[in-house]
Amino acid sequence: MTSATTRILIADDQADVRSGLRLVLDAQPDMTVVGEAANGAAAIEMARHLRPDIVFTDIRMPRVDGLEVTRQLSGPQVSDPIRVIVMTIFDLDDYVTRALHNGACGFLLKRSGPMLLIEAARAAMAGDTMISPQITVRLLRRLTPPPAATRPDAGVLTTRELDIARGVAHAKTNAEIAADLFISPGTVKTHMASIQAKLNARNRVGIAAWVWATGHVEPLGGLYGQERRSF
Repeated sequence: MTSATTRILIADDQADVRSGLRLVLDAQPDMTVVGEAANGAAAIEMARHLRPDIVFTDIRMPRVDGLEVTRQLSGPQVSDPIRVIVMTIFDLDDYVTRALHNGACGFLLKRSGPMLLIEAARAAMAGDTMISPQITVRLLRRLTPPPAATRPDAGVLTTRELDIARGVAHAKTNAEIAADLFISPGTVKTHMASIQAKLNARNRVGIAAWVWATGHVEPLGGLYGQERRSF
């Protein structure tokens, strides 16, 4: 194990779920599971003792639920927060907003599959936020555009940057955007840094929120008309 290895704690009240997550995460060369907790209280205690890089926590658990686990480990009042990614089988908007308000750096549906789990861990380590794409698109469609005087106009982005931002708004990965636009993932990454700076967006969620809120997203039948189905 090297210093670059991401240390992970798994919290879920179902042993088979914990075992499945461990198999997926431990199989990655840059990740290792350092502990498992069967309830929220144990997750908090273990996280404070082990200081993992990331805690994956279910929402519905005995004693303390995953939302409270998130608040205690990663909330605004925590002086030395731990990255928390929330998982659930329940596709409820209230859970998403409460988890993010409590400091979560990711929100995944358990049916999303192993690849998104791995992507979420790497995004968290990069300071980004990963939300299951089907949730992201649904939530962002509901945004009310902010006053024109307070939002950047589409003209601040180049045509290529706007195409990439639209891809982000439809929950595409860098690789998928690159394939759609016939450019390299590295080029997408370079453009992403420029887009974040121009829009003053913290992460991909901020970029997607701007696209949907300002009405710059393409119709769903267009270039980015298909949401990801491979997870």
